[in-house]
Amino acid sequence: MRDVAVIGVGMTPFGKFLSTPLKDLGRAAVWDAIQDAKVSPRDIQTAYVGNACLGAITGQYMVLGQIMLKEAGIRGIPITNVENACASGSSAFREAWISVASGMYDVALAVGAEKLYASDTRLSTKALAGATEVEYEGDIGLTMPGHWALRAKRFMEKYGTTAEQLAKVSVKNHRNGCLNPRSQHRREVTVEEVLNSRMVADPLTLLSCNPLGDGAAAAILVSKEVAARYTSKPIWVVASALTTGGYEPDREVARNQVEARAGKQAFEMAGIGPEDLDLAEVHDCFTIAEFMRVEGLGLVPEGEYGKWLDEGWSELGGKLPINASGGLLAKGHPVGATGVAQVAEVVWQLRGEAGERQVAGAKTGLVHCSGGGVASDTPVCCVHILKK
Repeated sequence: MRDVAVIGVGMTPFGKFLSTPLKDLGRAAVWDAIQDAKVSPRDIQTAYVGNACLGAITGQYMVLGQIMLKEAGIRGIPITNVENACASGSSAFREAWISVASGMYDVALAVGAEKLYASDTRLSTKALAGATEVEYEGDIGLTMPGHWALRAKRFMEKYGTTAEQLAKVSVKNHRNGCLNPRSQHRREVTVEEVLNSRMVADPLTLLSCNPLGDGAAAAILVSKEVAARYTSKPIWVVASALTTGGYEPDREVARNQVEARAGKQAFEMAGIGPEDLDLAEVHDCFTIAEFMRVEGLGLVPEGEYGKWLDEGWSELGGKLPINASGGLLAKGHPVGATGVAQVAEVVWQLRGEAGERQVAGAKTGLVHCSGGGVASDTPVCCVHILKK
């Protein structure tokens, strides 16, 4: 496998854009990445476009990538559409990495794009329920808030985690989001506000859950030989892992084995350990998800993330900043866009271009994105490690 670098990234602000077609959001992100990479659209040899929900919301079930990239002036190349729940964008990025690392192409484009806001919120809710085994879960009401609320109850029982500690995830990530000009929510919240916001699925309140969102992100990946033509500051993809759930009937739902597998594979591929990371962007769709995922990945010892939050160790300036971007809770979660947006954040951090939220001296970062809920397990988990 060849060395692969990210030489350009782009991202729209995340938010509510009812009057903006998804193809326009995608085009904006792609052109940001093209300009950042200083490549021509004609240099791009293949593209992978991640999206999860547009078909269910608008009826545009097929050829989204071809339509979007036509608008960006990219035509006549292989374009592959990727759906993998919340990890759709991460999976598109992985496919672009494989296409370059394998030697098949020298320049690849990865895009993640999503519009979740609709004239009728029920359309969005039904679309997101498609990340479950609908026949047995989504259609009877076990959607993502319920799925994670059940796991939160068990986690709190097993480790003694308090509601206040869960709320500190939202407080931290909203504080970081205030420093991110592309963040959907740029307002600080307090523990009390999180706890007293509307209950969604006990113990998860409204401010414990990520918002709906619209947006897009893009990244351009190239071989080592090509990177030198365009940039003096490539960011290397040193690991990419994709795993799926084991669905063991007797599994402990307070532990995330799928993250443990993906993390182990990624760290072995990169030849480093969690102690070598400078920051991590982790899929915090709910406050409890950040707990379970940082521990599942081995970034924090089992049962100790509550202590990390109490001591400020995952804050900007702490031992290992988690979700410097604001995470899904503040930056927002346009499902198909999230994985590529996380890559963009780590690229900016490693280049020293993250502004007020910059992690000082960052050289190595992890990107994690998981998706869906099936049989109390996670059906897809993607982890990338990027290095300066």
